[in-house]
This record gives sequence, C-alpha cells and structure tokens, in this order.
Amino acid sequence: MTPLILVLNGPNLNMLGTREPAQYGHETLADLAQGCAETAQTHGLEIEFRQTNHEGELIDWIHAARGRCAGIVINPGAWTHTSVAIRDALVASELPVIEVHLSNVHKREPFRHLSFVSSIAVGVICGLGSHGYRMALSHFAELLREPRP
Repeated sequence: MTPLILVLNGPNLNMLGTREPAQYGHETLADLAQGCAETAQTHGLEIEFRQTNHEGELIDWIHAARGRCAGIVINPGAWTHTSVAIRDALVASELPVIEVHLSNVHKREPFRHLSFVSSIAVGVICGLGSHGYRMALSHFAELLREPRP
C-alpha cells in the first residue's frame, strides 16, 4: 500500500503567483501542487494536496487524516501565528507533521516569529520557496523507510 501524505495549505495561498510575488515568488498553487505530485511519485508516495481559506475546513481535513494518512505537510499561512485549534487538531491526529513556509518568517514582521505548530512538528522548513515542500515530502519518504521499533 502506497503511503499517503496530506499536504495542506492555509489562507491566501490560493493567491500564489499574484500575491506579493517579491515575497512568495511567481509560482502558482497549481505549480506547487504539480511539484509536490512529482516529488511524491519519485519517492513512492501518494499525496492529497489541499488549500482552504476556512479554518474549520482545515481542521476537518486534519481530523479525517487520523488513521488514514502517514503524515501531514502543512503551511498554515497566517493561522501559524493565531490558531491553537489547528495545533490541537494536529496533535489529535497522532501523525508526524512537517511545517513549511515559502518565505523565511524569521526575517519578517515580529508577529510572524511565533508559531503554534512548530513545537509539535517533526521539522520546520521556511524560506526555501516551493523547494521546502519537496524537501518535506522527501523527508517523509526517509522516515517511512526507517524500521520502526
């Protein structure tokens, strides 16, 4: 059975390619999804790639991943800095989580330095653009190859 990784994207990421291209680049969300699909296929993974501007919908997707997925790659967008509910849902999923951000949040406004997700994530990748997503998927492939005790 092919391991399934859920790739989740939060608010405003549907605007990639047109929203602040100096900060986020010119790749669209569709470009990002395609790159993730190619990386997943290379590593023998399956992905579900999703984006929403509705916090409750994101939480529902996280809940539904429990027992169904092997891990979650998440770019919570602005919810990174505001949502204890998303953090709690990720914990409740009992899945490994990798937090990804296109920009280097630590070089940005001080309020972006706080993440409610980082402390429960296996790893955090920021500032590497879409390559960060591909790195997260590659890392999951390595994690899934390791023998479990």
